[in-house]
Amino acid sequence: MPHHRVQAIARETMKVAQQSIRPGQNLTAVRELCEQTMLSLGADSFWYWGIGAFVFCGTDTIQSVPGKSYKTADRVIQAEDIITIDLSPQRNEIWGDFARTIIVENGEPLQESKLTKRQEWREGILAEEQLHAALIGVARPAMTFEELHTRMNAHILELGFENIDFLGNLGHSIEQKSADRVYIEPGNTLRLDEVELFTFEPHIRRPNGDYGFKHENIYQFNGAVLAEI
Repeated sequence: MPHHRVQAIARETMKVAQQSIRPGQNLTAVRELCEQTMLSLGADSFWYWGIGAFVFCGTDTIQSVPGKSYKTADRVIQAEDIITIDLSPQRNEIWGDFARTIIVENGEPLQESKLTKRQEWREGILAEEQLHAALIGVARPAMTFEELHTRMNAHILELGFENIDFLGNLGHSIEQKSADRVYIEPGNTLRLDEVELFTFEPHIRRPNGDYGFKHENIYQFNGAVLAEI
């Protein structure tokens, strides 16, 4: 399936970024690295406002902005830092969509972010993992996007976090035109099985916390069971 191949471009690019990030590096350089890597791996463009990588670090990780307003901040990665990267590769109008939170500790990027010694960061990384595991247990083809939003937003609160997406949604359908997307949000009564693929991308923080966390995958149903592509 073509979406698997484009998503693989995003996944491999994230590995490259996680291995390459260093203190002193400007976020613009991280964005350029990600975008050039995706193009070298077979992407021909970037579907979300022509931007291949949305990169934030430190306390800016709580920022949630529409694509048309995004500008890569003139910030430098520190020896102890948290970075969120959201990738949007495209090939032949087929999308990938993939986000992760990367931790730099003692001047080195951790290959497993949840192994950070900093408790507040570890708890955020683990909460994201729990949310994605819960999604697979909860989502069913006949469920509406609104119902999924209600269930998963409640789970975010149960874990002691809040949804900080600027529109309050938790993901969207995968389309060929951005305007055709439907969202995991209140009021969307479409069933999950009325779209072929959708993302789950909770952007969360502790209430009034200083740091945001992201983890995004694309999902589809295999029969009645939801699976990551």
